[in-house]
Amino acid sequence: MGLKIGICGAGRFSKWFVPIFQAHPSVEEVCLADMFPDRLADQAAKFGIERTFASLDDLCRSDVDAIAIFTQRWLHGPQAVQALKAGKHVYSAVPTGVTLEEIAELVDTVKSTGLTYMLGETSYYYPVAIYCRKRFANGDFGRFVYGEGEYIHDMSHFYASFRHSGGDQWRSHASLPPMFYATHSISMILSVTGARMTDVSCLGFADSHEDGIFDAELSMWDNTYSNETALFRTSDGGACRINELRRIGCRGPRSVRMSMYGTEASYEEQANARAWVTKDRGNTVDLTDLLAGKTVSPNAESDSGSLAETAVPEQYMSAVHPVERLPEEYLNLPSGHEGSHHFLVLDFIEAVESAKLPPNHVWTAARYCAPGLVAHESAKRGGELMKVPDFGDPPT
Repeated sequence: MGLKIGICGAGRFSKWFVPIFQAHPSVEEVCLADMFPDRLADQAAKFGIERTFASLDDLCRSDVDAIAIFTQRWLHGPQAVQALKAGKHVYSAVPTGVTLEEIAELVDTVKSTGLTYMLGETSYYYPVAIYCRKRFANGDFGRFVYGEGEYIHDMSHFYASFRHSGGDQWRSHASLPPMFYATHSISMILSVTGARMTDVSCLGFADSHEDGIFDAELSMWDNTYSNETALFRTSDGGACRINELRRIGCRGPRSVRMSMYGTEASYEEQANARAWVTKDRGNTVDLTDLLAGKTVSPNAESDSGSLAETAVPEQYMSAVHPVERLPEEYLNLPSGHEGSHHFLVLDFIEAVESAKLPPNHVWTAARYCAPGLVAHESAKRGGELMKVPDFGDPPT
C-alpha cells in the first residue's frame, strides 16, 4: 500500500503541490483539509480528491501517514507540533515558526516522536544554490568570507494573496515583520556553507505608506517596519548581510538573490546577470544561461548540460538541476519557484520511506528561521547586537 498524504490548506500555494503529491508513484491517496467549505469543495473537485476534512484536528484523527501544511504563515509551528504528536510525518511551508519557543518545541517534538519533519524551503533547490553548493564542497570558494542574501518583494505584490487568506483582517496579518520571513534569503547562504548565524545587528525602515499595513495600532505584530536589513556573524568566521524588503521600488526577474565571496573565488549576482569570478583579472564565467530556467525532460542528463526539451513551459528546470532523479510521472507536471516544487515533494517522500533525514530537516529549518526572529528584535532595540540561539544538530 502506498502513502496517504493529507494537505492542510486549500489556498493559492497548495494547489501547486496537490498534483505533484498525487503523481508520486509512492503516494496512494491525497486528502485535503480547509476551514472554508466552498474553497475546500472547489479544490477537491478540481483535483479529483475524494476525502476532505473540515479542520487540521479532523485530519490528525484520520489514517493519513503524513500532513503537508500550507496554512497562514504564523500557524506553521504549532500545527506541525500537533500533527507530529498525532503520529503524522510533516511537510511544512515556510516559515518554521514565528517565535523561538515554537522552534524549540518543534525540535523537541521531532526528537521525541522520531518522525520526519521537512521544511518546504524553495530556495534550497534554486539553481544558484545547487551550483554554489557543489563548488563550495569542491573547495572552489576557499574559505567563506561574506555573503549577501535578499528577498525583495513590494507589499503591493501581496495584496491579492493576503485578501484571499486573511479576509476582512488581511491588513493586520500582512504586517508580518519582514525578518520573520527571512528563511529564503538565509537558506541561500547557509545551505551552501553549512554554517549557522551566531550574532546579528538589524535596522528597520519605519513605514509611512497610505495603505496603513505597517501601522502599529493595526498590526497584529505591533510592527511598523516594512523593510529590515541585518548584518550577521557566521559560525565559520564570515559575515552575511540579509535584506528583507517589502516596500521597495524594484522588481527584477527574481525576488530572491544571493552573492557569495570566498578567499579563492566568488559568485556574484545582479538583477539580470550571474557570474563566477576569481582573483585572476578577466577570469569571469558568465553563468546567466547555465542557471536560467528552461523546459527539460526528467530523463535528461543534467551533469552534461544536455537537456531534452519538453512542451511544458512551466517546468522551469535549469541545466544544474538533477532532473534524472525525477520520476517519469512528473514529466508533464508544472513546477514553480525555479524548479523547486518537484524536488521538495520528492525529498520529503524519500525521507518518509527511508526514515532518513531530508535535506531541510528540523535542525536546518531552525537555522534558517531563528536568525530572522532575533534580527527583528534587534531592529526593535535600535540595532543592538544580539546572540542567535543554536538549536543543535540532529542526533547521530
